[in-house]
Amino acid sequence: MIITRSPLRVSLGGGGTDLPSYYREYGGFLVAAAIDKYVYITKHRTFQQEIIVKYSKLERVASVDAIEHPIVREALKLTGVTDPHIELTSMADIPGGTGLGSSGSFTTALLKALHTYRKNLISPAELAEQACDIELNKLGEPIGKQDQYIAAIGGITAFTFHKDGRVEYRPCNISEETHFNLEDNLLLFFTGYSRSASAILKDQNDRSKQNDSAMLDNLHFTKELGYQSLAALEGGNLEEFARLMDVHWQRKKARSSGMSNAHINEWYDFAMANGALGGKLIGAGGGGFLMFYAQDKQKLRHAMRQKGLQEVRFRFDFEGTKVVAQN
Repeated sequence: MIITRSPLRVSLGGGGTDLPSYYREYGGFLVAAAIDKYVYITKHRTFQQEIIVKYSKLERVASVDAIEHPIVREALKLTGVTDPHIELTSMADIPGGTGLGSSGSFTTALLKALHTYRKNLISPAELAEQACDIELNKLGEPIGKQDQYIAAIGGITAFTFHKDGRVEYRPCNISEETHFNLEDNLLLFFTGYSRSASAILKDQNDRSKQNDSAMLDNLHFTKELGYQSLAALEGGNLEEFARLMDVHWQRKKARSSGMSNAHINEWYDFAMANGALGGKLIGAGGGGFLMFYAQDKQKLRHAMRQKGLQEVRFRFDFEGTKVVAQN
């Protein structure tokens, strides 16, 4: 049996500029952090000759080509795994469709398990790029490269997306005090809405390709916010970082009509009036998690509980995608 895990993530600035439709023309930049909430993949040998895939559905098939789950099918093909005695199961600490990059985490964890089975050594950057190849190229999803890279690499990391497709990354130079203050004062609350990011990202993708000036101006501004957020984090100025989160959210809402709704806007405003210095919706929008930087954690937690929102407490993950068990 092989068990792998990949961390989920939160975006800290510049999100949305990692889509090829934008960075191939202008270059992208963002800061993201992996968190200690995971997607797990187990690989087990079946007794009978069949391929079993367990996720929200159960598949029992005779060949790789017969697998319905597109990522599983393409990952098996990419890694050259044709063993007809294989069982793959996925589990997650937090369900998909909640804005924490679960698809990228799923793909990197799956590829890591299959490469481990094949006894292939693979670097985090190679793992991320293979995951991007599956999701963006083979399956044509209108998504960016952030989720796959931060899942594979982990940490609090700055990413530069070059026009030629290269991705450069480095750990953010954050002091220990800033790291702990950031962990203690960033609070995640589940809105209760799960959604597919595809529709919102497809709108951004299509408008970027059409050189829609409003969309491009929004993304240019968002990229600049990413640079400013990195400077605030590395300078230890977390109040400025919180302010930039708020600016980012106000601009992000203008990107698409599906980005927010009346409930999310109400919860956000209530949080800002009750202990939050800044915040935003994590992920493509439309649901998932609201993240706030708190000036008064106790007041903010009480306010969000009053509104019926569930908090998910987290720490940062600095290991990225890894094998957690093998025998």
